[in-house]
Formats: sequence, structure tokens, C-alpha cells
Amino acid sequence: MRFTQVAIESMAYVLPEAIWTSLDIEIRLAALYERLGLPKGRLELMTGIRERRFWPIDFRASEASALAGEAVLKQTRFKRGEMNLLVHAAVCRDRLEPATASYVHHSLGLDGNTQIFDLSNACLGFLNAMVIAAGMIESGQIERALICSGENGRPLMEHTLSELLKPEQTRKSIKPYFANLTIGAGAVGAVLCRSDLAPDRPRLSAAAVATDTSHSGLCEGDSSGDGLAMLTDSEELLIAGIKVAKSAWARFCKVSGWSASTPDSVITHQVGSAHTRALFEALGLEIEKDFSTFENLGNIGSVSCPLTLASAIEAAAYAPGQKAALLGIGSGLSSLMLALEWPEL
Repeated sequence: MRFTQVAIESMAYVLPEAIWTSLDIEIRLAALYERLGLPKGRLELMTGIRERRFWPIDFRASEASALAGEAVLKQTRFKRGEMNLLVHAAVCRDRLEPATASYVHHSLGLDGNTQIFDLSNACLGFLNAMVIAAGMIESGQIERALICSGENGRPLMEHTLSELLKPEQTRKSIKPYFANLTIGAGAVGAVLCRSDLAPDRPRLSAAAVATDTSHSGLCEGDSSGDGLAMLTDSEELLIAGIKVAKSAWARFCKVSGWSASTPDSVITHQVGSAHTRALFEALGLEIEKDFSTFENLGNIGSVSCPLTLASAIEAAAYAPGQKAALLGIGSGLSSLMLALEWPEL
């Protein structure tokens, strides 16, 4: 996929106030740790995640998504009525029907001519939405799109803690729950537009994808009563994820004309330290080019990669005249990689 007329005009993110450290979680699991003889500090040691944030357990996905939408609308040069498309691109949704985007649209007071829909693809949802919006802009169907995502991993975390504290749990049986302890909460929004409307902003120039659905059973989540449940084979998921990422990277380099030395910044889906090291080593990328947020935010699903991009721009780690690679991956498995080129001012 190649794009010549698409810019990321603005980005913004919103974080919950409540902070949960990895130590806080281990304190909640003290009975399990004592019974199984687990060493304190292992959660942060194994993941590199010091803390993550959460909204209240009943905080709706639409509320989080609308917060990010409002934040980015305050930054954009465009009016609310000029948004041609709104996509809610989170794993979390308010309900099956109507689309969560309808609640977000109402909260933001967008125009009645705005097309709305939800797009869900595990942690890849936001990047998928960017590609779809870019295609619509490139084809002339729309000029501007607002993409929002709000995730709240609190219900999943609470359900996981209650499951892990059951007396029948063993060292072996707790393994599928471990990835859940890395999850956090947050929201992010972006406005994409035709590049001539924002000539000073980063441009989306290329994208490539690789998919291997033979691994769709390695990470599965669903509702469980009033909460959420997820079971993950973390070790096999890492191996399979690196394999599909290598395929996506080969296609990405071909379509973009880039090599491992091309991007000035590399922004990945934020899983943890082990995954980051393995990915950079497999793709031949310099770890010094990594910009990460997982240490303080954990894994926020579809929010993680775009929020980290917004943070990199905020910190001037990605700036005019530079190129950035967004490396996304989602359970299923699928990997989507985007090339961003920021014109010199």
C-alpha cells in the first residue's frame, strides 16, 4: 500500500489518574505468591512494566474514546463540522449494538454528515483505521477523518486477580493469566486529512501487512459475567508474533523502499521489554531508535502504538525532517506496519 496525499494533522491522548504499580498488583496477589513461593518483584522484572493506569471499572469505552476525541479536536485546525468520518477503533466497546462510535459522535457534537463506525482488530484496530481512512482520503471520498480509541483494562485485571486467588491455582495453571497483568488503560485520538490541508505535518507514505491465522488460539478474550477474561500462551505468542512481524517487515521494506537503517524512530505495540528486544533483534533494528511507553503505561491494546507516537511527537523524539516506522501486531495473528515521513519545515 502506498499513499501520497495523507497527513496526520494532529494527535492527542488522555490517561486515567489512578496508577497501579506492579508492586500494587503483587500485594493484591500476596496469598498466591506465598502459597506458590513466588518471588516479589517478578512482574516488573519479567515485563519491564513499573506501573499502569486504570479508570473506574464501570468507565465505558465511549467515555474514554470521547475524551481523546475532545482532546484532539482542541488541537486540530479544523472545525468539528468538517470531520467526514469518525472511527472508534478500540478492543473495548460499550455493547454489541449500536456502534460505540454513535455514543462518541454524540458526546463530541459532530456533524450529521459524519460517517461513523466501529473497527475492532485486537491491538491493531487503530492502525487498521488509519489505513482505511487513508484509503478513503487518497480516493477522494473524504478529506478528514477522526479516529478515536479508548481502552479500560480494569475489568480484565479485576477478573484476573480473582481467578488467580482461587486455591486450586498452580504454577502451571497461572501462566495463561500472566499477560493480563501487563494491561492498562488510556485513550488516544488522531485527525487524518488530505496532505495539502496540513503540509507541515507527518505524512503516511506506505503500509504493509502479514497475517497468519493458524495462531488465532494463542490469545483469546471474551466477556465473563460482569467482567472480561483472557487466556494467553505468552511464550508461543512471542515466537509466532516475531515470525509474522518478520514477514510484514520484508513486505514493508519492499513497498516503502526503506531498510532497517532508514527510520529515525521506531514505535512498536507496547507489550514489554522482552518482546521489544526480540522484535528489534529479529528485524535488525537499532534498539536506540526505540521510543517506548510500556514502562509507565503497560499494554493499552489498540491505544498503545498511536499513544506512543503521540508521546514521541510531544517529546520531540520524532520531529520534522525525520521518518518513523510504526510496527503494530495483534492477536489473531496479524502485523501491520506504517511508514511516516515528516517534511522539513
